[in-house]
Amino acid sequence: RIAAAVEGTSEHPIAKAIVRAAKAKNMTLPMVDDFTSITGYGVQATVDGKQVLIGADRLMTRENIPLKGFQAQGDALGKDGKTPLYIAIDGVAAAVLAVSDPIKPTTREAIKALHDLGLKVAMITGDNKGTADAIAAELGIDHVVAEVLPDGKVAALEELRKTGTKLAYVGDGINDAPALATADVGIAIGTGTDVAIEAADVVLMSGDLNGVVNAFGISQRTMRNIKQNLFWAFGYNVVLVPVAAGVLYPFYGILLSPMLAAGAMSLSSVFVLTNALRLRWVKPAQANTGATQESHVSPGMQTSPAE
Repeated sequence: RIAAAVEGTSEHPIAKAIVRAAKAKNMTLPMVDDFTSITGYGVQATVDGKQVLIGADRLMTRENIPLKGFQAQGDALGKDGKTPLYIAIDGVAAAVLAVSDPIKPTTREAIKALHDLGLKVAMITGDNKGTADAIAAELGIDHVVAEVLPDGKVAALEELRKTGTKLAYVGDGINDAPALATADVGIAIGTGTDVAIEAADVVLMSGDLNGVVNAFGISQRTMRNIKQNLFWAFGYNVVLVPVAAGVLYPFYGILLSPMLAAGAMSLSSVFVLTNALRLRWVKPAQANTGATQESHVSPGMQTSPAE
C-alpha cells in the first residue's frame, strides 16, 4: 500500500506495475509528500509522516540501511528472473517485493536468429546481477553487464569496443540516448522515448526484437544489391564505352552508332534501377508480431514485516 502510494507519482514502468497491482486489490492509497526520484537508485517520499525509500539494493547501501534477511530473499527472487525492490521506512528495511517483466515470446527466437547471423548479444542493464544472469541464461545472451547506472552505459559500450568489434546498441529510454549516439549503429525502439529515437540511426516501428533481425537482413541485402549494381555498371561501361569510341573500327570495321550507344547506356540504367527495386519485395527474415507487454508485480510477491 505504501509502496504503491509512493510509486504512483513516478512514471517508471516498474512503478506503474506496482500501482496496477495495488489497484487490482482495491487498495486505498495514502497521500504522498516530498517525492523525489533518485536516478539509477529508486525513489523517496514522505507518507503519513514517515520517510519511505524504495529501490534497488544499491539504494539501501548508499543510505547505510542494513537489509538483514531481506538480502537473501532478494537474491532468491533475482535468480528467478525477477527484479527485487527493497522498501525502507524511517531508515529501517521493511519489505522486499518482486517485479517481473515478462519475456516476449519472440525474444528467444530473435536472439537465436542474431546468433545465426554470426553476431554476439550482450545485455547492459541496471537490474540486479542475479536477475540479469537468470534472464541471460534463459535467452542465451552471451555477455551481461548488470547494475549499471544510467550514465554508465556509455562506459560499458566503450569497454566492449576494446575487443575491436563493431557495436550496435538497441534501446528505448531517455537514459539510452547517449549509448545510442556512441554505438557504431544506434537502433531505437519506435515505442520508446523521443530522445532515444532522435539519437538513433535506425528506428524500429514496433517493440519486437525481431525488427532488429529484419534490420540486419535488409541492410545486408541492400549492400549486396549496391555491389551488384556497381559491378554491372562498371563492367558494362568498361566493355561498351571503348566500343562506342570506335576502338574496334581499325581492326574489324565495327562502329557503334550514336543511337545504339545511347540505347545501350539507357539499358544499363534500366538494369540498375530494376535490380534496386527488387528490394521492395524483400520479405522479413523474422515474423514481426509487434506485440507489447507490460511489467507486472509477480504473483509471488514477497514482503516481510520490519524486524
